[in-house]
Formats: sequence, C-alpha cells, structure tokens
Amino acid sequence: MKVGILGYGNLGRGVESAIRQNPDMELTCIITRRDPKTIVPATEGVKVYSTDDIEALKDQIDVLVLCGGSATDLPKQTPEYAKYFNVIDSFDTHAKIPEHFAEVDRVAKEHGHVALISCGWDPGMFSLMRLYGSAVLPEGQDYTFWGKGVSQGHSDAIRRVAGVKNGKQYTIPVQSALEAVRSGQNPELSTRQKHTRECFVVAEEGADLAKIEEEIKTMPNYFADYDTTVHFITEEEFERDHTGIPHGGFVFRTGVTGLEKEHKHVIEYSMKLDSNPEFTSSVILAFARAINRLAEEGTTGCKTVFDIAPAYLSPMSAEDLRAHML
Repeated sequence: MKVGILGYGNLGRGVESAIRQNPDMELTCIITRRDPKTIVPATEGVKVYSTDDIEALKDQIDVLVLCGGSATDLPKQTPEYAKYFNVIDSFDTHAKIPEHFAEVDRVAKEHGHVALISCGWDPGMFSLMRLYGSAVLPEGQDYTFWGKGVSQGHSDAIRRVAGVKNGKQYTIPVQSALEAVRSGQNPELSTRQKHTRECFVVAEEGADLAKIEEEIKTMPNYFADYDTTVHFITEEEFERDHTGIPHGGFVFRTGVTGLEKEHKHVIEYSMKLDSNPEFTSSVILAFARAINRLAEEGTTGCKTVFDIAPAYLSPMSAEDLRAHML
C-alpha cells in the first residue's frame, strides 16, 4: 500500500516512523506547504513535493494521510484532497464532526474516493470503547477522562491565537471525579467537574497578554467549558519543561444487569502514551489499511471508525485471525 503524507510536523513524522513497522506499507512521498527543500525526511529516498504539485501525484498514492490541525487546516484540506485521493484525517473538534463528515462525504462520493475522518485515540479508539460499552450495558452511563497529557489539537489552537509564539496545553483529570466513577458511584459530572486545562504560552514580544489569555479561556469547543489556567513563560522554560508530548486517559461504562437490576458492572479502558502523535499515527495507519481495502472493493464516501470491520485493520488474513486472535 502506497502512503503519502501531507504535513511534516509531529504527526507527519510519527506517520513516517510508524510506516516502518508495517511491512505492507510504503512511504511514497511527503507533501508540504513549505519550501520542499527545507524538509529532510528520515526515510532515505523519499521525495518531497509542494502542495502546488499535489494533483500530479494522484497515481502514486493509495491513501493520503492528512497531518494538519483541526482548527483551520483539516476543515479545508480533507474535502479538498478527497477530490484526488483516498484520505484519512485526525479531526478532533468533537462538536464539529457531523458537519465535517457531511462535507467530506459529499466530495468523496462525487469523486469516487474513500475518506475516513476523526481517526486517532479520541476520537478514534476511545469512540469505539464508548460504543462497545453502551451496546453491552444499555442501562448505564459513559465517562471519558483525558490526561494528564498534551492535547495536540488544543495546543495547535493556542498557537493560532494572535500574539502567541509557542504554546502547549495539558488536559488534567479531576482525581476525585475519576475515583467516584471507578468505585461505581455513578456521579453526575459536568464538563467542568471532570477536567481542568492548563496552558503554557510563549508570547511574542510586546503582545497583549491579557488579550491572549482572554481569547484562550473563551475559545468555543476548546476551552470555554473548562476551568483553564494560562501561564506565560519564556522560550527557555518552554524548551526545558514542555517539549514532550505524553497523553492518555480512561473510558468507563457503568451499568446494571439482572431482573431486579441487582448487579453492577464497571468497564474500564485506559491508555498511557509516551508520545501522543506517534500513537495517533499508529492508529491512523491501521485505519488507512482498512480504507484502502474498501477502495479496492469499490466503496466511496466518508467513513468513521464505527464503520470499519475490525478484520480490515489487520494485515493478517481472515483465516489467520480466526486461528490466532479469537
């Protein structure tokens, strides 16, 4: 399977690395909005192209992995490039997924391609766990906790605020809420009661710090519904303390069974990730394999992780899966 990468930041480099762990995949090219001469791939012999030349690459790529940010890149890029390729993205603005899906679906069907949006660990793997949990325990409650860790989408949103030179956002679960769910108390928790958000910002010289802080704290879909703390730090402090990209989290489904609903159950699924972009890249490539198979079968349109049969994710044959995985 021939894979192209659009965007060579943390996620793009993660995809490049993950391809090496998938023998059925080959990195054919990297596409960038920057000057291609400034990009030095880690994979020897891989060519770098400008987005200006992207249409000429149609026959060289089975699946194009879009590695831009959710705030402004992917809403434009995914429907645009679904005209020319089978595409996959990691769009993670949960509130806008339905409208993003609708636009990508329209374009992909019109041009005969397959797209998959919102792939990663949340949305993505955690989404699947929520679906499985609610299907198995129909009378119950879902709880999702993120962190402690760096959110790439939220950090990207911070960096796009005028006057911000660099920024990193940490999502932090409220520990008392986490323990209440784990113990089966079934608490009613608001968004604000489950998480806090902590931002570390390097501002441009002379920038209005109060304006930056206000814009971050009131940003809809990202920070407005959370208790958010903004710290302004120096570039040196940022490089010293905030260059890693760890993350993780928990999905719970609590529920009851029995004629008298006398038995309580708690399903818990957790992740602890040293590198958010590298793990996200690994998830993306598994689903890229799946949409390539769908494309070979003649499927078109937009999909999400809910639409993909698990067997399509694996390089193993159906016979091997039945023999070794069931």
